[in-house]
Amino acid sequence: MQPRPKRLLAAATVVAVLSALPTLPEAHAAPPVDYCAGQCADILPPGQNGNATFTDLLAFKAFGIRPPHFSDTLKPYENLVWNSQGITDDGLKTYFDDASFGVKSGDVASTSRPRADVTIVRDKSRGIPHITGTTRYGAMFGAGYAGAQDRLFVMDVFRHLGRGQLTPFAGGAPANRAFEQELWRTAPYTEADLQKQYDDAAARYGADGVKMKQDIQAWVDGVNHYINTVGIAYPGEYVALGLPWPTQPWKVTDVVATAAVVAGIFGTGGGHEVTSALALLEAQAKYGVAQGTKVWESFRSQNDPEASTTVHNGTSFPYGVTGSNPAGRAMPDRGSVTPEPEVINQTGTGTSKTPSIAQKGMSNALLVSGQYTQSGHPIAVYGPQTGYFAPQLLLRQELQGPGISSRGIAFAGLNFYTLIGRGPDYSWSATSAGQDITDTFAVPLCEPGGGTPTKNSQYYVDHGQCVPIERLERHNEWYSSLGSSEPAGSYTLVALRTKFGIVTHRGTVGGQPVLFTKQRSTYGNEAGSALGFMQFNDPDRIHSAADFQRAASNIGYTFNWFYTDASSIAYFNSGDNPIRPSGADPNLPTWSSYEWQGFTPAAQHPQVVNQDYLTSWNNKQAPGYSASDGQYGYNSVYRSQPLDDRIKAVIGSGQKFTRGKLVEAMEDAATVDLRADQVLPYVLRVLKSAPIADPAVADAVANLTAWQAAGGHRKTPNASSKIYAHADAIRILDAWWPLLVQGQFKDLGPDLYAALVANLPIDERPSAQGSAFQSGWWGFVQRDLRKVLGDPVKTPQPVTFCGGGSLAACRAVLTESLLAATKVPASGTYPAADGCAAGDQYCADQIVHQPMGGITQDRITWVNRPTYQQVVEFPSRR
Repeated sequence: MQPRPKRLLAAATVVAVLSALPTLPEAHAAPPVDYCAGQCADILPPGQNGNATFTDLLAFKAFGIRPPHFSDTLKPYENLVWNSQGITDDGLKTYFDDASFGVKSGDVASTSRPRADVTIVRDKSRGIPHITGTTRYGAMFGAGYAGAQDRLFVMDVFRHLGRGQLTPFAGGAPANRAFEQELWRTAPYTEADLQKQYDDAAARYGADGVKMKQDIQAWVDGVNHYINTVGIAYPGEYVALGLPWPTQPWKVTDVVATAAVVAGIFGTGGGHEVTSALALLEAQAKYGVAQGTKVWESFRSQNDPEASTTVHNGTSFPYGVTGSNPAGRAMPDRGSVTPEPEVINQTGTGTSKTPSIAQKGMSNALLVSGQYTQSGHPIAVYGPQTGYFAPQLLLRQELQGPGISSRGIAFAGLNFYTLIGRGPDYSWSATSAGQDITDTFAVPLCEPGGGTPTKNSQYYVDHGQCVPIERLERHNEWYSSLGSSEPAGSYTLVALRTKFGIVTHRGTVGGQPVLFTKQRSTYGNEAGSALGFMQFNDPDRIHSAADFQRAASNIGYTFNWFYTDASSIAYFNSGDNPIRPSGADPNLPTWSSYEWQGFTPAAQHPQVVNQDYLTSWNNKQAPGYSASDGQYGYNSVYRSQPLDDRIKAVIGSGQKFTRGKLVEAMEDAATVDLRADQVLPYVLRVLKSAPIADPAVADAVANLTAWQAAGGHRKTPNASSKIYAHADAIRILDAWWPLLVQGQFKDLGPDLYAALVANLPIDERPSAQGSAFQSGWWGFVQRDLRKVLGDPVKTPQPVTFCGGGSLAACRAVLTESLLAATKVPASGTYPAADGCAAGDQYCADQIVHQPMGGITQDRITWVNRPTYQQVVEFPSRR
């Protein structure tokens, strides 16, 4: 490696940009008719501004001064935690921003015209760009220009990330390597692959495809115009990190690479058949084939009748069901499976992988139909979760032009359309769905000369032909940064590609050496989903819930889509769902000869219009819609239940919803510890089934009982307090949970237990990225305890684990583990990390906006809430 200038800032995952706007007179086009009449609001922390010049970075480093609009939405977002109880519609103005179209005359901060056919007005309130084009090209050009003003460095990171080249650009920090490797596993592409996606749009989608290509090119032109005209006010991170300026011109392939990031992380599901198969093998080894299969199925939760579903009107949407003894199933031989290395020739130190920094499991939605609202019009509170970053991966905008009228958010690098937001008289949002659009195929290995293949063979069988495995490589070098402990280093990313997908493992099936490949239905066509977003943004396309569902069906990514207007709420689950031939197994590896036969039609996707209410917190979509092979948690306990409970309580009491009351329901659920809410009542029943002799256990039970009765919240009494109410009970449960699960399920044995944990971690409590209680064993714990207590259980459970089904023995198991938990010091439960002292419970939970450059953000209190959120109620429509 050639030496490169030392960098001033520690290598970061993502950084961003905004430059000063040229000021022009305040004249701008009048906004279109807005049917929300001031009843649409939204919020996106920490702020719109993502630009910091090098001077700005120095000012922050020396004096802590942030540029305008860098953190002005952080406190409104956080403070709702303590102020949602009894909040009125008028009171929402303190915690949400007005999301009306246009900018009021007194709120214009600046006006710029990078072309004669586009005007960009930024408001004083938050610095949001309101882009109006007299031509469609102008509107798209303006979106590219404004997006570069707000997030150029983030965009630059995304286009490198989508090519597996993040670390040479932004440094070899562990989070950068983790993100880079995660994407390379999912979407390894050559430059020709990226170009082909763009080139094929017209052939795939006709006139809409042509328009989409024109929109992308116009957006790219706007980005490049900004790069060519920004002058010296470009992002300071380029200077601080020793990166060259001007940056390389944008290309249409950069858009496709960025789309691959979004699709590969936020819009996919399935592909875990090998891990699931290994758990089945261990279950069969432990209990025998017949009983072991039943035990595995009970944990698999493929179609648990107790699972909470978004569609609850009695409609079923069968999909992904495994037939009886499928002929195409290709179970690996036990002990034969080895993962395919994706990192080779590594130099330097540090781990090659860390947990993904992308959080997608907190998106939620609450919609109530007009029959249950005071106004008679539907109300929605909803938003996506993409983690917390500084600056944010998302940006807010308004787009107005021929065939486009929207306001909301988009990912940096993809803001030629508003991805989630509102139109003139309708609004939409999404949560990640994760249904099974990725399958694992067992592909026979071969030798071209007819020799005997081994697991290390470099050829595979494709329709009777012995063909070579394609090898894709990225050699990445990174450099040490001043202020960073991460040394210089390098590695090579490797992806092996076949016609049946990317190689993830090697093994044998019945002694025959095979590749296990992961085939994703959206692979090679991430850009195509732009068609659905283009239609969302076009009011001429969206006049009803049915129109919206039709547009959503064009999105190949796995998302749950929600819609509201003045009279309707609606839901549609999007995704390119493969049609599998008879004999294929969607849950376990399948022989490569069982290829897909197209994709399911829109009518077979979970959907509903004007159900009494809709909720989603990434839960199961509908009855019959089988959980993907990577989803073991769709069972009797899921995070969406606190949302359902609060909506049902209002409806059941005969009250009517207002926007404030629905926000209250959302925020109240957002501080709930799911274990305390849904599992602890059964745990306490078992413990209290006989007198408690040990004083330490009795005291712990009293604390836990009081906390559970108070709602099981992880919340301080007020904004100034840094100590949770019921802090001791929270500490006890945090220490107890892993001990409780291990004790309750000790009869599984270490091998089967580890194999099941590889499919579903036992816990996901609050962390710096906010996500909590998405994945865990709380449903397994609760169901097993209900069996012990003699309560009804709909799910077949061949083995009762706690105490072998004996209430007295189960009580002894829980008592023993609880006593052990009481002896764990707070420093052991909350070790020192990430700026938190050992034992600091509140700090350990706090949300950290992942630093993306030189401008960092203050921590905020933990809350289980989307990154971006809308509150909408349309009083009228076109």
